[in-house]
Amino acid sequence: MDKNKSKRNNFIFILESFIEKFKIPIIVICAAVLLGIPFMGFSQYLMRIIIMIGIYSMLALGLNLLTGYTGQVSLGHAGFYAIGAYTSALLSLKLGFSFFPAAIGGVLAASICGLLLGLPTLRLKGTYLSIVTLGFGEIVKMVLTNWDKVTNGTLGLKNIPRPVIFGIKLTLANNGLYYMMLALVAIVTVVCVLIIRSKIGRALISIKEDEFAATMMGIKTTKYKILAFVISAAITGLAGAFYSTVIGFIEPNSFTFDVSTLIISVVILGGMGTIRGMFLGALILIAFPEAFRFLMDYRFVVYGLVLVFMMRFRPQGILGWKSQMPYKLPKAVRQQLEKLKTEGVKAQ
Repeated sequence: MDKNKSKRNNFIFILESFIEKFKIPIIVICAAVLLGIPFMGFSQYLMRIIIMIGIYSMLALGLNLLTGYTGQVSLGHAGFYAIGAYTSALLSLKLGFSFFPAAIGGVLAASICGLLLGLPTLRLKGTYLSIVTLGFGEIVKMVLTNWDKVTNGTLGLKNIPRPVIFGIKLTLANNGLYYMMLALVAIVTVVCVLIIRSKIGRALISIKEDEFAATMMGIKTTKYKILAFVISAAITGLAGAFYSTVIGFIEPNSFTFDVSTLIISVVILGGMGTIRGMFLGALILIAFPEAFRFLMDYRFVVYGLVLVFMMRFRPQGILGWKSQMPYKLPKAVRQQLEKLKTEGVKAQ
């Protein structure tokens, strides 16, 4: 048994090393394929599903910063998703804002709510934090349902306008919404990569690994935990704003606990603490129910079994390869080590 496990781990390590070595060509090929998808003759239904995969990729990237890198588990991200969607939709419908200012409003509203949620939960972790965030998501849904004068209650908001760029309305028919989705996903991905590779990212990872040790090293854990909440909520709010304009109709039941569960499932399946895993997780969990629609109710049983098997045989996620790869030191540190090594050889 141990021998088979060792062989499997060696294969995974070789595969992951190959991906790491040729990641630039792989990224270029993937980008070319994504840009060419609208020319492959897919129906508008399939294009909508692809756009939803992009939206859930953004949602997963946002939650991954909080859960995958900081270790703060949230089960209420559907609340931030709803706040971004409703704020953007209301600014467009009632104040006549175009999509981009309305989306910025949705991002700001979600960020403020992330700050307000992050402050009282600083001393919470694990199950207790999960329960509080779960309650937050349910409170947001209740407010949206009962605040009829603003949110229109259970009837929802209809005819949410589509984005317009240089006088051209972006729709599914002209593939404008698809390319906007690609642009937003690219922006969010770059922002997440820059954060993770910065001082902020290193602080977040240290908090996840050992918060007490991080505090003893002089890291202001309170500051970075709140920052993680705010950034995660902002990204989720942006995804919500885009979702509202793609669908054109939102109502409280669009943002249930099931949505929060789906977002965290994407993070876990793809691989917590990775970027590329979020795209694969979203692809599988959004496309899977559609591919197995012929199974009707049983497709969710299959979906559950897949997650159970993942937790048993690949708990770090499909692309959770960072756990087995050696830590890559920053370039400046590597140069300093080489310099010390050279000086040591000369001294001998």
